[in-house]
Amino acid sequence: MNVSASVFQKREGGASEHCSVPLCSVSSRYNSVVSFHSFPEEETLRKKWLVKIRRENFTVTKHTKVCSTHFTESDFVVGTSRRRLKKGSVPTVFEWNRLTQTNPRLGVWERRERPSNVTSLDDSSAAELLDVSLQHHDYDATPEPGAVDLLIMKNKELEEELQQLKAKLEDLSVKQRFGLQRFVGSDDDIRFYTRFATYDHLMAFWSLIEPSTSKMLRKLTPIDEMFLFLMYLSVGLKQRDLGHRFFIHRTTVSRIIITWANFLYTLLGSVCIWMPPEVIKAHLPKEFSRYPDTQVVIDCTELRCQTPSSLLLQSEVFSTYKSHCTFKGMLGMAPHGAVTFVSALYQGSISDKEIFRQSGITSLLTPDMAIMVDKGFLVDDLVPCKIHRPAFLHKRTQMLEDDVRETQHIARLR
Repeated sequence: MNVSASVFQKREGGASEHCSVPLCSVSSRYNSVVSFHSFPEEETLRKKWLVKIRRENFTVTKHTKVCSTHFTESDFVVGTSRRRLKKGSVPTVFEWNRLTQTNPRLGVWERRERPSNVTSLDDSSAAELLDVSLQHHDYDATPEPGAVDLLIMKNKELEEELQQLKAKLEDLSVKQRFGLQRFVGSDDDIRFYTRFATYDHLMAFWSLIEPSTSKMLRKLTPIDEMFLFLMYLSVGLKQRDLGHRFFIHRTTVSRIIITWANFLYTLLGSVCIWMPPEVIKAHLPKEFSRYPDTQVVIDCTELRCQTPSSLLLQSEVFSTYKSHCTFKGMLGMAPHGAVTFVSALYQGSISDKEIFRQSGITSLLTPDMAIMVDKGFLVDDLVPCKIHRPAFLHKRTQMLEDDVRETQHIARLR
């Protein structure tokens, strides 16, 4: 219902009421259509009215009114002789929000002009017209049974073709994406990229550490991150190359490598891998029949590192054996091939005896055990057990026959 102040006509006599809404000039003196409504007595509802009409600090009296042009038709009670507001109604139609009370728009049927002299048709005429119109359309035509069968067969063929295309698309996406899933069927590739013997061995290891990787959120899945880290260790690929393979930035590759190095060091470092003598003897290979008391085979390994800028650090990490700056560590392996001891890393210039002393392996050895070492491990005064070690010349021109055979046996087993 559009009500404009410009079309109101002046009325003679009667009380004069004015609307308190800003920009509204409606007055009861100039119209007989608009009604005026007092502010509600409820404090909360009254504050809502003041906020809506944008007069928050306005003093409300019994003569303060709001005209009906600021309410919608749904705000009024229907079926009463006097226009009354529903309980809880709030004014919403104002000049600043450009809302008006409009009559509903008529439909196309109501707006269309029709001739006034339309004659009605009887039932027979209407039926004839309907029959004539249906002759030109196939709305109620029934298809032939053969056509239905052909459509069903065609639909099945399309569904099968769709499934084949989906399978080809998935296969192409797997081949284009460089990840572990790409090498599931090739144990040779798994061995090359990860140093695990087979894919099953790799998944067995993954099942052990997977619960601890649930909070790793990056662009790659956790198992592909582990695959990237293993590739970095086993193949020695550069970070830029790994970034191109996995479609990630080089800095992301660096963060993944650092994260997994710390994660596996913390997780696997807390696992006790030292085996008791009973387990070692239960799995002792027949090749060790000459040395049945062997508990562990020990040797050192060196890892190349960057050359430090400090000359003092260079002298500490430089290895005369590798002629390069290295970090040195000691590994212990059971006779049947299981790794049972891993020491920390030390500077490359440290001797085998000193790294044996600092590694802490002596506390794990008992007199009933024996260790198998290389010639560089002169640790007779450090261990309480027997040592299987190649023989020395001891200022002789050549070794004795027994010493040569002993050295050959130990070298072959190590």
